[in-house]
Amino acid sequence: MSLEDTSIIEFNNVNKYYSLGKTKVHAVKDVSFSLKKGDFVSFSGPSGSGKSTILNMVGCIDTSDTGTVIIDKKVTNGLKEEEITKLRHETLGFIFQSFNLIPVLNIYENIEFPLLFGKQTEEEKKENKEWINYLIKTVGLEEWREHKPNELSGGQRQRVAVARALVTKPSIVLADEPTANLDSKSSEAIIQLMKKMNKNLGTTFVFSTHDPTIVEIADHVITLKDGEIVSNLRHQQ
Repeated sequence: MSLEDTSIIEFNNVNKYYSLGKTKVHAVKDVSFSLKKGDFVSFSGPSGSGKSTILNMVGCIDTSDTGTVIIDKKVTNGLKEEEITKLRHETLGFIFQSFNLIPVLNIYENIEFPLLFGKQTEEEKKENKEWINYLIKTVGLEEWREHKPNELSGGQRQRVAVARALVTKPSIVLADEPTANLDSKSSEAIIQLMKKMNKNLGTTFVFSTHDPTIVEIADHVITLKDGEIVSNLRHQQ
């Protein structure tokens, strides 16, 4: 099977510019790469290297100025807003460094929240409930399911965020510095949890990170500097 047959994310000669006052910043410079389904991918590099910009384009939060971005066989350039919303909901999950949990909802409700945007049959509601309970068990928070975010540690909150990202059964989970606000022990536990979910569910994880532990265990590491790819290494598994 060729790389093209298994690729889930492709960038072809992508450029992105931003205006900073009167200055035009070339944030991503003629970037091309292809990521395979089921990979654990790390974009690394110093601050300002273009990591988050690339993640935002994969997440359809931003668009390229030139070149093409292809997500799960769909060219995102020129998609209508409703098509982008559908792609995000059906294909993408998001994990943020600041957790972004809803304070008034408990763990179960926070994880369930992304499922509430579409209509559900009674059978789907039953299946979704079983899936949410499975995720809560998998992330090790069964005893905390009724607790609110302010009753949880940072590591526990990020476990909720991982489960919420996976609840729609996305093909791709995007994680922007997911361990930046965690202590080393919690960080290690979250990384191992995400690697476990990656292997068990076949979900593609894509990280923007400074964390050397994530880079070390990634299947595919792309290193950026000043908006350009300086290294693109895929490890043999």
